[in-house]
Amino acid sequence: QVQLVESGGGSVQAGGSLRLSCEASGRTFSSYAMGWFRQSPGKEREFVAAISKTGVSTYYAGSVKGRFTISRDNAKNTVYLQMNSLKPEDTAVYYCGAASTPHIPTISSNAFGSWGQGTQVTVSS
Repeated sequence: QVQLVESGGGSVQAGGSLRLSCEASGRTFSSYAMGWFRQSPGKEREFVAAISKTGVSTYYAGSVKGRFTISRDNAKNTVYLQMNSLKPEDTAVYYCGAASTPHIPTISSNAFGSWGQGTQVTVSS
């Protein structure tokens, strides 16, 4: 089993940037793909970005492509989400999840697990 702890959220104005971190412990971090998801009140958890175990392959939701960058440092057991040009619609609780495969599975949240507690991102206009 893997334990995940997200951090780095906060409040910013539109156009600003934030960098989220997700530190893993437990299961060998470098063996599996990772993903970032977000959830707003009253909405389902939605896919944001995913990265393969080596970091070679990445995939983004259309709404964040070109603004967000996912990366990982396997030596530090950490996956990052650099968020630039933030918009009010990016406001949500952001979660990281671990896949059970080394490659990016589907973008459904059902393909990821071991969710952390989440970190709040609030973007004001």
